[in-house]
Amino acid sequence: MLKRTIPSSGEQLPVIGLGTWQTFDVADSSQYPDLSNVLYEMHAAGGALIDSSPMYGRSEAVIGDISGSINIKDEFFYATKVWTSGRERGIRQMKDSMQKMKRKTIDLMQIHNLLDWQTHLPVLREWKESGIIKYIGITHYKDDMHTELESIITKEKIDFVQFNYSIDSRHAEERLLKSAAEFGVATIINRPFGVSKLFNKVKGKELPTWAIEVGILNWSNFFLKFILAHPAVTCVIPATSNPLHAKDNFTAGNGDLPNEGMRNKMVKFIEGL
Repeated sequence: MLKRTIPSSGEQLPVIGLGTWQTFDVADSSQYPDLSNVLYEMHAAGGALIDSSPMYGRSEAVIGDISGSINIKDEFFYATKVWTSGRERGIRQMKDSMQKMKRKTIDLMQIHNLLDWQTHLPVLREWKESGIIKYIGITHYKDDMHTELESIITKEKIDFVQFNYSIDSRHAEERLLKSAAEFGVATIINRPFGVSKLFNKVKGKELPTWAIEVGILNWSNFFLKFILAHPAVTCVIPATSNPLHAKDNFTAGNGDLPNEGMRNKMVKFIEGL
């Protein structure tokens, strides 16, 4: 799998990771084998980043249960978030998240949807300094919050910024991606499929021949390679609980990426549907 550099450290991060919103929020352990296979598929493909949050129900605990039972548990890049107001509540929540995920340290702690970010950011800096977390991040999922995300990363020392971006929702191209590159902030892309909206749009349709000719294997590849072709994108985190879908997703991190002319062609094709 292709890797991109985390600017603040120089560490290389595989370009396709795993989101866990809804997909890992399961109460029935009978679903654990499929979820374990999703992690195995990611590892086999060379992926690493697992992204979660206290907002995602049982996802953190399920990640802890599943990863704790497999021999590759320490080969993943674990990311979660603080999603509450107040310093002490934030500290308690982050400790609880780490306990659920069965991690003594966390690779990336993010402030979810910028909730009380001014309060949490100093704590995250303290935790980074002490080695409890490796990286600090901020997140959101709406276009109208991109300006605030951009403002923060240009004024504060932030390692990662996570936000929405897809072939049919390209607002991040206007300023946020450029600013992240300029200020040395790694980017994590959420909602790469528009919460399945894109798959609904292409349901029953064949991949265009010109896409297959440049190494795009399936619709998942089509959508993810478009995103990865932007040089300011560090990692994309599609969510799935299906090992077969996961395998499709992770193959997008291999091979050539579309050039600018091909990206424009891909946009026009989707807009024409």
